[in-house]
Amino acid sequence: MSLTLYELHGRDAFRFSPFCWRVLMALAHKGLTAERIPMKFSDRSPIAFSEQEKVPVLVDDDHWVNDSWAIACYLEDAYPDAPSLLDGPMSRAQTRLIGHMVDRTVHPALARVIIHDVWEHTHPDDRAWFKESREKRFGATLESLHADRDSHIDHWRRALAPFRATLEEQPYLCGDSPAYADYTLFGALQWARCSSPLPLIAADDPVHVWRNKLLALFDGFAGRAPGYEY
Repeated sequence: MSLTLYELHGRDAFRFSPFCWRVLMALAHKGLTAERIPMKFSDRSPIAFSEQEKVPVLVDDDHWVNDSWAIACYLEDAYPDAPSLLDGPMSRAQTRLIGHMVDRTVHPALARVIIHDVWEHTHPDDRAWFKESREKRFGATLESLHADRDSHIDHWRRALAPFRATLEEQPYLCGDSPAYADYTLFGALQWARCSSPLPLIAADDPVHVWRNKLLALFDGFAGRAPGYEY
């Protein structure tokens, strides 16, 4: 077995992609180690072999998988004797629902708050490409989004309401212990932590308490990643 993970990276040692963090936590959960290959936003040549441009890409010997959800399903099926990420068809379907909630509500709300900070943490070679692509996506300059971000913080916090309500009742989204649904939301929180110094969640928020528990998992693997402490 030889695992290689192609993941996005920013300036210095910052690696903030929420989708890559989902996979990194999934690998750690399974007790697997992969060689991590950093990639720039503007250069997808390292994954040319996959004939597509989505990152992360996981290579397992002579087999490759792209897309964080597909990778999680692959790890679950290829390594059934390791701790489960999805724990059966019902859990897999429910986890997929949580993934869509995060992608379609949490990420868009968070992006309007931190996108300028993310840009500041991109690799110098990527800054022009990132700025142009994101301004086209949002229909606004990164500077104007940054200036207006305080008006979007409450919307971001409200987007966490279903997760907050769940974490008021149980320690993890998956119950008594974490699994891939937890790592799906955690990726968004790690995206913020690894790119923005802005404290986005109150210390007594159940989501903040939960996030800190995940930062400490696997001997503090995610907590050791360069980022901001709040």
